[in-house]
Amino acid sequence: MSTVSAAATPGTVLADVVFPARRVLARDIALIIGGAVLTGLAAQISVPVPGSPVPVTGQTFAALLVGTSLGARRGFLSLALYTLVGMAGVPWFAEGSSGAAMPSFGYVLGMLLAATVVGALARRGGDRGVLRTAGTMVVGSAVTYAVGVPYLALATHISLSEAIAAGLTPFLIGDALKAALAMGALPAAWKLVGRRG
Repeated sequence: MSTVSAAATPGTVLADVVFPARRVLARDIALIIGGAVLTGLAAQISVPVPGSPVPVTGQTFAALLVGTSLGARRGFLSLALYTLVGMAGVPWFAEGSSGAAMPSFGYVLGMLLAATVVGALARRGGDRGVLRTAGTMVVGSAVTYAVGVPYLALATHISLSEAIAAGLTPFLIGDALKAALAMGALPAAWKLVGRRG
């Protein structure tokens, strides 16, 4: 199958086109591990936010890219690997942390779910146009916050409104910038692989 016809096939995500393989299991394992490592590396890009126990990081953006690029199943497995290895003590959560006791751990769980959701949307073409990609990123971010903010409130014994002020509001501008970056990168990648075929 040519790259062009693969790119046009419903249910195809970028990884299927960029990394076609006869040994699908070996490819999938490599992609899952690669997605976990990418997320762990991106988490090290971390900027503290005054008044919030949650820093601005690159891990959310990486998790959404992993989900859209790999699809729901591999995206879930990649973020599950990232989560389990971090819980086991590898310091690759934000700010070089590990374990499940940190107040921002709910965001890690939210990213696990978000990678799955955006992966499912990508299989339906949610990453192939600027507006579709924007919508996919908004949904992924909303899923991350839907888990992360209540977890933050419970972990730090603050009200939900205080958790929103500390764990959501300061990040909206950064999320808009990340969505804008994805809006350019993902549709451009689809155009590039379409031309290669």
